[in-house]
Amino acid sequence: MNALHVAEYTHSLGLQAKTASALMAKAPAAIKNKALKALARLLRENVDALQIDNAKDLERARAAGLAEPMVDRLKLSPKVLETCAEGCEQLAAMPDIIGEILGMKQQPSGIRVGQMRVPIGVFGMIYESRPNVTIEAASLSIKSGNACILRGGSEAIDSNKALAKLVQQALAEAGLPQDAVQLVQTTDREAVGQLIAMPQYVDVIIPRGGKGLIERISRDAKVPVIKHLDGNCHTYVDDPCDIAMAVKVADNAKTNKYSPCNASEGLLVARGVAAEFLPKIGAVYAAKGVEMRGCPESLAILAAVPAAKLVPATEQDWSEEYLAPIISVKIVAGVDEAIAHINHYSSHHTDAILTTNHVHAQRFLREVDSASVMVNASTRFADGFEYGLGAEIGISTDKFHARGPVGLEGLTSLKYVVLGEGEVRG
Repeated sequence: MNALHVAEYTHSLGLQAKTASALMAKAPAAIKNKALKALARLLRENVDALQIDNAKDLERARAAGLAEPMVDRLKLSPKVLETCAEGCEQLAAMPDIIGEILGMKQQPSGIRVGQMRVPIGVFGMIYESRPNVTIEAASLSIKSGNACILRGGSEAIDSNKALAKLVQQALAEAGLPQDAVQLVQTTDREAVGQLIAMPQYVDVIIPRGGKGLIERISRDAKVPVIKHLDGNCHTYVDDPCDIAMAVKVADNAKTNKYSPCNASEGLLVARGVAAEFLPKIGAVYAAKGVEMRGCPESLAILAAVPAAKLVPATEQDWSEEYLAPIISVKIVAGVDEAIAHINHYSSHHTDAILTTNHVHAQRFLREVDSASVMVNASTRFADGFEYGLGAEIGISTDKFHARGPVGLEGLTSLKYVVLGEGEVRG
């Protein structure tokens, strides 16, 4: 496809999405839920066929020399497909938030003023690798009464096309417009450039992928973007704290899984508990092969831990998102220094305090400028599903529109509604 054709094609997708979004916005909850249940059924009925299409992507990825962990992310195993189907059913079972009216209050003039939750309209989603994101995005779009244009990674094009076809089949079965969910059928990168520059059709762009992709979209988009660049999350062990609990939580926050954006990358420890806490967590990390990049004071304590992988931390380490069995470790004077360090170095994604001091906990919640702030819990909980949102389309570290895990509410907007009985303004 040449550039002119790509531009024409992307604009036709935009026009179709805009038209479909008006029909989706007024679709009754029962019809949207019917589409979601149909999609769950179709996913289960087409496991074998989907794996044939998926095999083409896997073969291409291996031939291109893609690393095995990356190939693994492309797989549509029966288990992955079952999880997608269950996700659709869970969304169908959730209450419909579209049209709900919040905070209706009577004013002195006699009018009543409130806000109604409405769909955002059309969102574009640009994502890499995992093809199951196609189903997550499509199902959230249907439930929230939006239309969406999906642009998956070129490495998953056959899988994404097959999944998008099932989505359109489910929409048609429920009597909804098929164009409510469209997949960009070309792998031409120019399509992304077009999609992020069509404010007449697209209301918001949601990128999900590597830092390079998100930086490019944030720079070039002419449409609002809901994004998070990276997840440099921290766990701060306060003085006073329950040491045994702190070891358990700091272990989980780092080692439960290394690759997600909500894994802790920095461990801050109050000086008053460092001598007791660090040897214990150090032994846990050493046993799991986690490299500790520490400040001189923390390394002096950790040096006594057998088989510990210790490296002096550089200034860069405090800002680093490792996504690997590596953690930065710093001893701080107390809660003030911890908050200052986090606000300076963190990516404002998720940060946690482990403490038995209520005042310190409250200060941390109030003063740490992150999308999710936690007390006595693992940062790994920063997830739409764990927050009871049913599903998430991503996590936002922006402050406008949506912040933190973006579920159904993040795909909606509020408009003011005013109810009167003939009042006029004096």
